[in-house]
Amino acid sequence: MSDIELAITRTKSLESFLEQALGATGKGLHEKVSSVQDRLQPALVKKLRFIATVRNKLVHEASYQQIDDRAAFVRACDDADAELKSMFAPVGQSGCFKYIMIVVGTALAAWRAMA
Repeated sequence: MSDIELAITRTKSLESFLEQALGATGKGLHEKVSSVQDRLQPALVKKLRFIATVRNKLVHEASYQQIDDRAAFVRACDDADAELKSMFAPVGQSGCFKYIMIVVGTALAAWRAMA
């Protein structure tokens, strides 16, 4: 898989998860992260922004042909994916309080959007 394919595939997956699980909105990963960053840990936001920046450079900058540190990019994608999924793991796996807070936060954000 080329670096461009890797970046697009992984970014699309993360964007989709943010949309479905947190109701994220926006055109790309940066905008989607911005729309829900108050419900994410700062370290996760940083990883997601790194991923989005690499993807954007690959797609939009003619001189940027490959990921400088592919292993770090893949690791960031894997970590972000795992962190997002752990936020929505079954109650017994991630803790009842954390799960309830995420559900309440998502419902509150949806209510605010409708108001």
